[in-house]
Amino acid sequence: MNKLAKEKPIPRGIPTVRMMAMPADTNWLGDIFGGWLMSHADIAGAVLAYRRAEGKVVTVAVNNFLFLEPVFIGDIVSFYAEIERVGSSSITVNIDILAERPDSEGPYANLRVANASITYVHIDSAGNPKTIKQD
Repeated sequence: MNKLAKEKPIPRGIPTVRMMAMPADTNWLGDIFGGWLMSHADIAGAVLAYRRAEGKVVTVAVNNFLFLEPVFIGDIVSFYAEIERVGSSSITVNIDILAERPDSEGPYANLRVANASITYVHIDSAGNPKTIKQD
């Protein structure tokens, strides 16, 4: 088990998406497909970026995506988002991903399974970058 995953996970950010991993989401080895995790992380980050930009955002970069532990069928996966940086038209969001699964320590235990950093750009109706209001 990865050291980061072993630590008692205290998620960074606010919960923006929660999903249960289902059989249709597995790869050929029976674990949850990494793309499933990436897709939901992108949505979780976009929710927070949309709120901060007060309008439409698009993904422009996955700066980092670290898979720490596999996700299994039946895991309840929570995506916590926190703004890392706000530029003139871009927002970088950190997404901390935890899974709840049954274990020997109790009915359910949280386990950090992944972490991502994704950058979004605020756009206008024509798809051009739009300035983000600074606080």
